[in-house]
Amino acid sequence: MYTETPRPAPERASDRAYRVLRDEILDGILPAGTVLLEVEQAARLGVSRTPLRSAVARLVADGLVAGRSGRGFSVTEMSVESVNDLYELREALEERAAALAARGADRSAFGMLRERFVQAPALLEAGEDGIHRYYALIDEFDAAIDAAVDNPFLVGALDTVRTHLARIRRVARGNKARLRQAAAEHLLILDAIIDGDTALAAHATHVHLHLSLVSVLAVLGPTQTTP
Repeated sequence: MYTETPRPAPERASDRAYRVLRDEILDGILPAGTVLLEVEQAARLGVSRTPLRSAVARLVADGLVAGRSGRGFSVTEMSVESVNDLYELREALEERAAALAARGADRSAFGMLRERFVQAPALLEAGEDGIHRYYALIDEFDAAIDAAVDNPFLVGALDTVRTHLARIRRVARGNKARLRQAAAEHLLILDAIIDGDTALAAHATHVHLHLSLVSVLAVLGPTQTTP
């Protein structure tokens, strides 16, 4: 007897508006300070004002959009101070997550990731596509950490941090020397996790985050804001 495969439910208008706006903010299409007027955005996205309001409320909760003193909303700025605050939280979360991953019983996924990170310098010389694939590899590393941690509260907090980190990554995207160094730092973290060395995994993560922050702040300068 033939059974028809159920079709996935259509994407809700509010979810689509949220997804499009979020991607545009993270990709820099809507840079910091961009004003989001309700009527204009609803027309542009092809949704009514009610789902747009729901989408904007979620973006406000994400910290990507804030209300303006007049009307409408605008894409939030990311100041040097906010970058420092974000990295302070990253240190607490990612160092703990790396230590927990090193303590895990099954660390085979990290061995496979290590083999691919060895090839990262070649990726970084392959133009924009290679850089895109390198960041996809970073995402796989993050996913492996999340799976090893197996703590929904910690993973949820990390996901929030990574949302804002996507904006910061654009600052370092053109610095191939820094990206090559970061790839080598990831290898040190992976080696510590594979060896089950919790202290070294946390320390290697600490060093990586410190050097990453130094690199970002060097680009931003003392008064600049990141888009």
